[in-house]
Amino acid sequence: MNDSISSLTQRIQEFVDARDWRQFHNAKDLSVAIAAEAGELMQHFVWQQDGQIDERIRKNREEIASEIADVGILLFEIADNLGFNLGDVMTAKLAHNEERYPVAKSRGNNLKYNEF
Repeated sequence: MNDSISSLTQRIQEFVDARDWRQFHNAKDLSVAIAAEAGELMQHFVWQQDGQIDERIRKNREEIASEIADVGILLFEIADNLGFNLGDVMTAKLAHNEERYPVAKSRGNNLKYNEF
């Protein structure tokens, strides 16, 4: 990783402000944009079987990376706009998930925490 969450967030906000886009970047529209960009990411994998996914990633690596970046950029922006420190909320969620999914119960299976 070559940039911190805070420095990337600042760069994203400077990009938005230079274009006077903040007026369009409310919580609803950013949430919708995240879902739309996530959908574009999913399009690379829809209907692909296990044996096809690795080839799809190799063939479309730059496009997939671009969609991942779009989701990340929007996520960083909405978190900052709503006053969340993204690093803090992610750390808290990881800690919560560690409690919900203890290694002894969750290792090697895909059950949801309430199905253990």
